[in-house]
Amino acid sequence: MANSASQVKESKLTLALERIDARIARDLRALRQARSLTLTQISESIGRSVGWLSQVERGISMPTFADLSRLADTFGVPMSLFVSREAQSEPEMEVVVRAGARRTLGPTEAGLEEKLLSPALGGSFEMRHRTFAPGASSSQKSVRDAEEAGYVLSGTIDIEVDGTWHMLHAGDSFRFKGKSIRWRNDGDAEAVVIWVLSPPVY
Repeated sequence: MANSASQVKESKLTLALERIDARIARDLRALRQARSLTLTQISESIGRSVGWLSQVERGISMPTFADLSRLADTFGVPMSLFVSREAQSEPEMEVVVRAGARRTLGPTEAGLEEKLLSPALGGSFEMRHRTFAPGASSSQKSVRDAEEAGYVLSGTIDIEVDGTWHMLHAGDSFRFKGKSIRWRNDGDAEAVVIWVLSPPVY
């Protein structure tokens, strides 16, 4: 009986590791492609061979925590994007994100917390849960080569799109593409916005 229980536990652990390998492989490939970087550029940045990185992206090799740390630095994302996600059942993988399993995006501006709502980093669009702290504002305008849309869940947020300010309240929505934007929260409560970008911008 003991051997049987041990074998079951080992089998479950092996399956869990295989799922982690597959997810990290997909995430790394999606991040690299989103930034239009080559395997050679990434391998030179982290001090690993092109062959090894190719194997990681295909789920053949597994990066160490040190490797993931260097990859996170190279891509400008937090380590939590790779390692903080809770275990999921097979039917939910790449389909569902539970409220307690959202991955943090970053680094972000002061007063802005961003969490990924999309189940994976690939695909034609991404969804973010953005929380803007009271009194916070963007330090400068930004322009992204993507179509952006959003829906205000709570609070009030001001966004400036191509020089025009718009005050948005809970229930309001917006959409624009390739235009300069900055934001501010002049209220005394957090503003929460569901933000969509197509294609993904990580």
